[in-house]
Formats: sequence, C-alpha cells, structure tokens
Amino acid sequence: QVQLVESGGGLVQPGGSLSLSCAASGRILNIHSWDWYRQAPGKERELVATITGGDAITYGDSVKGRSNITRDATKNTGYLHMKKLEAEDTDVYYCHANMAVITSDNADLMAFTCGDYWGKGIAVNVSS
Repeated sequence: QVQLVESGGGLVQPGGSLSLSCAASGRILNIHSWDWYRQAPGKERELVATITGGDAITYGDSVKGRSNITRDATKNTGYLHMKKLEAEDTDVYYCHANMAVITSDNADLMAFTCGDYWGKGIAVNVSS
C-alpha cells in the first residue's frame, strides 16, 4: 500500500529554520510531482510549495523567499526547508504527491495507475 509519511516537525523557535521530509513507500513506479500544504484550524488548506517532474517550482506568496522545495527521486522523498519562521507559520503541514503506482501483481506487465496521495500531516509549532 502506498504511504506518505512526513517527518521533521515539532517546536521551532521564531526566526528559526525547519526541515520537513516526506517519504513515499509502496509499489511506486514514478513520482510526478511533490506538494506541501499547510492548514490551521478553521482555515482553508494553503499551498506552500510545488515541484514538478520537470523541476518547475511554485511557492505560495506567504513563504516566497523563505522556502525551498526539493526532491530526491532515488529515495522517493520530498523535502521542504523553511527559514525565518514566524508564529503565523504554525500549522499542520501536509505532504502530497502525484505518482504512478504499480497495480499488477506481475511486475513484467508494468500496469499502473496515476493518482494523488496525501500524508496524514505533521504539526509545526513556531513558539518561544
């Protein structure tokens, strides 16, 4: 079963830096894009950053200049690095990936489906 697991969250001091990782596991053929979202209680989910298979990168307005999104295809892992964190960055951060997943029990058939997968989220608290 395909899973995305975020790590690296927790308590961060104001002005500090954050490094999040999202490890994908399962019968993955290829990951087409990575996204990071964040959401606070009572608010809509906000796009933080996106990186595509063609390495096109988009950042949300609130994190431009403070964020860097990367990916490591060999590890099936996406990363988000942020600096100069503020209290407003306190949210649950979600990893998302669009990927091709093998669906056949016979690997030689190379049958797959493309879909969107989400991590369960990881809390980031920016506080003294």
